[in-house]
Amino acid sequence: RPKLMTVLAIMLGLVPALWSRGAGASVMKRIAAPMVGGMVTSTVLTLVVIPVIYFLWRSWELRRTQ
Repeated sequence: RPKLMTVLAIMLGLVPALWSRGAGASVMKRIAAPMVGGMVTSTVLTLVVIPVIYFLWRSWELRRTQ
């Protein structure tokens, strides 16, 4: 839950930079877009992929020792 709240706060903070049209907006979009992508990727890895890999590894290890 804290991870999701942190990611949501960061992404909501980057939304104005992604949608801006003023002076320097193109530079800010180039900075904000990879940050949003990185936040989404790290969240999915942390909350989905790594626990699944750990579960598979642990179940394989338990079967091997039995």
